[in-house]
Amino acid sequence: MTPALVFLAAEGEKENPLIPPWPELVIGLIAFVIVFGFLAKKLLPNINKVLEQRREAIEGGIEKAEAAQTEAQSVLEQYKAQLAEARHEAARLRQEAQEQGATLIAEMRAEGQRQREEIVAAGHTQIEADRKAAAQALRQDVGQLATELAGKLVGESLDDHARQSRTIDRFLDELEEKAEATR
Repeated sequence: MTPALVFLAAEGEKENPLIPPWPELVIGLIAFVIVFGFLAKKLLPNINKVLEQRREAIEGGIEKAEAAQTEAQSVLEQYKAQLAEARHEAARLRQEAQEQGATLIAEMRAEGQRQREEIVAAGHTQIEADRKAAAQALRQDVGQLATELAGKLVGESLDDHARQSRTIDRFLDELEEKAEATR
């Protein structure tokens, strides 16, 4: 081997660039322990505290969200129940209104029928009264005419009221009997 190579090989055995010398290693280890201890004593509790606060805030937010969701669900159920109840009540009221309307219509028809029957009965009564009055007036007029005619035929006056009434009544009764017999 050449002397230069031997020198490099001997120097390479003395110092390995990957392995630091012992004093540096001890100083680095002591510095690492001091920095690690400082971080563990001062910084790590603060980090853990902040992480714990964030975890509690997240869990609290989740719990609040779950509580809000539960409350919203119960409010929705109450709303649906109230809506169903309102629909049921509206249907019941609509049914009652229809029944009342049908009852009112039936009552109005019955009242109209009753009034119509009263009007018809009153009309029949009035017609009957008018017929009787007309018959009575006709009887008097016919009696008067018959008395005058009979007086002219007989040649004497038939002014005696009693005799006149009897004659008229007898004449009209005979006419009514003949009219009924021909029916």
